[in-house]
Amino acid sequence: MNQLVNKTPLISGFTMVKNGLTLGYPIKESIESIAPICDEVIINIGFDDPACTKDDGTYAYLKKYFNHSKFVFIKNYWDPEVATKGVVLSQQTNLALAKCRGKYCQYIQADEVVHELDLQIIHREVMNMEKDDAIHGLIFNYLHFYGNVDIVKHTRSSYRREVRLIRNGLGIKSYLDAQGFRYSDDAKVAAKQIKAKIYHYGWARKEEVMDRKNKSFGKLYHGTTHREAEFIYERVWGLRPFHDTHPELMQEWVEGHRNDLDIMRMDLKWEWRNLGLAFSDTIEFLTGYRMGEFKNFKEIR
Repeated sequence: MNQLVNKTPLISGFTMVKNGLTLGYPIKESIESIAPICDEVIINIGFDDPACTKDDGTYAYLKKYFNHSKFVFIKNYWDPEVATKGVVLSQQTNLALAKCRGKYCQYIQADEVVHELDLQIIHREVMNMEKDDAIHGLIFNYLHFYGNVDIVKHTRSSYRREVRLIRNGLGIKSYLDAQGFRYSDDAKVAAKQIKAKIYHYGWARKEEVMDRKNKSFGKLYHGTTHREAEFIYERVWGLRPFHDTHPELMQEWVEGHRNDLDIMRMDLKWEWRNLGLAFSDTIEFLTGYRMGEFKNFKEIR
């Protein structure tokens, strides 16, 4: 019998995904990375039809791996008419969030992974939230992989931190394209910065897979008639080699998605905004302060 039936879980994990296999998401590893600190994990699988019978096999794939009672699966139709600014992503995230019974909710997107070394940090900060009702969310740092699994993109044009754990029961919701969270009135969530990181592999897939993903997401943001140009990797501003370790459970995925692309040997794509980025990135490197940083939260100290 499920031991959670008679008690409220402390931490609920939640995620959503559609076409996870076709678009090359590390969704199994993503779920596995948060499972150790969660009493339950809500997994929302997207389907192409209202009856929820047509998907690319992602539902069956994940059900095979996550057959313990702590993993709760739900199915939902991704209505192609909800295709403005990616709001279907927050809609589907909120459907998963609504099923969470925990006092705190740990969100993870299908291309995000938490390092095993950070799980203790997250748990400790949740214990701090137990003592401080003013903390409504936790802000994670980000590593954005780009072009390959050994290259990261770090520049002002890429968000460097975001809320990924929230206090339940306050009406907090996923916002717009599900990058972050807001209160029900769209005000920013009062959140505390922590040292844990999110490893974001959304732009580290092979070029042909990225092309499929880019065209699929183009329709989510611009409508079903939108046609996205063919995707090719370019050496954009802000790329640097990654010399640290990937999460242990990502080793097989990393090796399987490593490609022959040597993006750092390409010519840098020149854009006028590179001048502004170079200036602000230098200031950040020297001081830690990011000029003009967009904060999707209200940071509390």
